[in-house]
Amino acid sequence: MSSLSCQWFCGAYVYPSGRFFNLSSSNTSNSSLAGFTIYCSNSQFTPGSSKNDLKFVLHDALDASGVNTTHARIAREGFCSQVRKLSNIERETSICINRGIDLGKAALHIAAEDDSLVSHSSVPLPVDDFLERLDHLSMGYCSRYSSSFTSSPEHFIHCLEKYLYVNKGFRRTGATNQSEPRALYLHSVLTHRSGSASLLSLLYSEILKMLRLWGFLSFDIEVFFPHDSSSTPRGYCKQKTKESDQSHVMTTQSLLEEMLKDLKDAFWPFQLDHTKSPFLRAARAANCSESTNDSDESAFELASVKAALHRLERGVWTSVRFGDMRRALSACERLIILQTDPKELRDYGALLYHCGFYKEALQYLTVYQDGQKESLGLIDNVEEEEALEKLKIRLNLILMEEGWSPPTDNKSFLRNNSEPW
Repeated sequence: MSSLSCQWFCGAYVYPSGRFFNLSSSNTSNSSLAGFTIYCSNSQFTPGSSKNDLKFVLHDALDASGVNTTHARIAREGFCSQVRKLSNIERETSICINRGIDLGKAALHIAAEDDSLVSHSSVPLPVDDFLERLDHLSMGYCSRYSSSFTSSPEHFIHCLEKYLYVNKGFRRTGATNQSEPRALYLHSVLTHRSGSASLLSLLYSEILKMLRLWGFLSFDIEVFFPHDSSSTPRGYCKQKTKESDQSHVMTTQSLLEEMLKDLKDAFWPFQLDHTKSPFLRAARAANCSESTNDSDESAFELASVKAALHRLERGVWTSVRFGDMRRALSACERLIILQTDPKELRDYGALLYHCGFYKEALQYLTVYQDGQKESLGLIDNVEEEEALEKLKIRLNLILMEEGWSPPTDNKSFLRNNSEPW
């Protein structure tokens, strides 16, 4: 598997030194990921020889198992083309301000990739058609509430929310698992009008963006992002902002991160005991984390997981409760590209371990751990650090075995033909 590469990415993607999460920091010693590169074999640049050159696995693994990933690669490149537009200032800019990156396009490319991964359709998701739907949503407001443009900011916001949540019937769903994955993809939200808080915030901001471009907005407006499980995004006049509102302001980066983490959490293959982080759940499944007595899992749930995995290995669609390795991997890869949290490297490495990509798993875990040491950061979770060390020891022992080769069934998680929604 050492020759795996990410064909969809044109050019070397280098994480900037000292600019991983804290974008306002100029102290390069705080960077936990300085100097590693993700590159592809068809890069216009010459790939480096550093031990920290990293390659993604998902698309090549699917190709090797007989799944055509042409549409998935095109969609991933579309997502990357939007992420390339993110400057440091852009990352911290509110989603209500006109921007270089097109959040609607980015969200639809995410949906197009996952649709291709799970449906194996010969026809790609029509991204342009759904972009037209976004435009029609804005034009529909203009035709229905044109009088609100000359009214007070409060009346305008009232009309906009009546249009979005009453006339158009968009509603919030607290989809934290796969029971309603349609809420996590923009094209499904536009079709079924039921979505997560992040995607409803995107719709709200896209309407505002278009109205501002058309010259219909004469005041600054902000979107209040709800952190509870039921409220819908709401607007407020920026001049009336209170200090307590700051934590509810979504930036371009934080909105993309929220969308991708929703997908990662929903499709993470280890769904039991949500009091633990995704990494700890994966490490526990690998017997690298101590079991706790206060877990809410039952013998029935454990038996269900075992039966579900058996059906997945035979390529049979099974209960959506037990995750989807393909979409979890794709979410992790996009989060790494977005450069948000170094822990995404660790979580991705844990998934690769369960897929049998031991060499790549060890590489990602090592880069993460080395970065943590270089940043001299305090250990914020001893249990996670111990589980990480145990997993690395196991991987080193596997790779040290004489004549080791990747297991023949390491793609079982990637082969099943479940429907996307």
